[in-house]
Amino acid sequence: MNRPGLVVLDERPAGPARRALALPAGLLRTARPRQWIKNVLVAAAPAAAGQLDSRHTLRQLAVVFVLFTAAASAVYLVNDARDAAADRAHPQKCHRPVATGQVPVPLAYAVGAVLAVLAPLAAALTCNAMTATLLTGYVVMQLAYCVKLKHVLVVDLVVVTAGFLMRAMVGGVALAIPLSRWFLITAGFGALFMVAAKRYSEAVQMEGQGGATRALLDAYTTGYLRFVWQLAAGVAVLAYCMWALEAGGMAGGSLLPWRQLSMVPFIGGILRYAVFADRGTAGAPEDVILHDRALAVIGLVWVALYGLAVADL
Repeated sequence: MNRPGLVVLDERPAGPARRALALPAGLLRTARPRQWIKNVLVAAAPAAAGQLDSRHTLRQLAVVFVLFTAAASAVYLVNDARDAAADRAHPQKCHRPVATGQVPVPLAYAVGAVLAVLAPLAAALTCNAMTATLLTGYVVMQLAYCVKLKHVLVVDLVVVTAGFLMRAMVGGVALAIPLSRWFLITAGFGALFMVAAKRYSEAVQMEGQGGATRALLDAYTTGYLRFVWQLAAGVAVLAYCMWALEAGGMAGGSLLPWRQLSMVPFIGGILRYAVFADRGTAGAPEDVILHDRALAVIGLVWVALYGLAVADL
């Protein structure tokens, strides 16, 4: 019997509803929505070519963004299913839905496999064969990384870098836009710069216990990783300058050489990012870029100057 004035909440209706939503929510968390911002890179090639001025282009890029997100999510699902036992022993990764049992391991494998097949197939139907081939290559390469390549020294850096480069290429491939050699070099070494900076930061923060968080951290020295990100930063800056200077002086009726002037914020952005790398605080690239106000301002200045170059003002 309830005492007078005591309100008893009946949670029975909420229980089944909460359990019904737990599985989809767990699958969504496993697909890493915070990582989806990386897929904005699919617009990099059309932007570099100055071809973001049509509805068709924007619609096609939206489709490519969704397809690449599905492909990346497939890899995350398979990776978490494969690493479920190891993740349960990790202080942070033990909270992942697959590790906690919120998402059953067989289901994670199944959903990952479905997405891995459907993404390239949909690309072949909505874009072109080259886009489907690129997505297939991305999925195969990333799955190989999950199974074996993440344990191979240097190759792990190359594979993660290649994933970023494929994101930067796929928009141009889907729209049949020729990819400049300087664009590819800038994108590739810019990605390697951020990947090596992240590894270096992890190595600095977890020195002496790197194997507890990433298998290869103990195999790398901080000196080597510092060399890699410094080399990559230098090549990325050189390639961007070559790309910017490729057009020569002022084009058409431009008031100023905007394309060449865009080198200033680009180099400034690299130097600003290098501050975090040098301190050992360059974690996930999206976190560094979104949480540093100065870097965000530098990025906006670069976008403005490049936009003026494209508009030929």
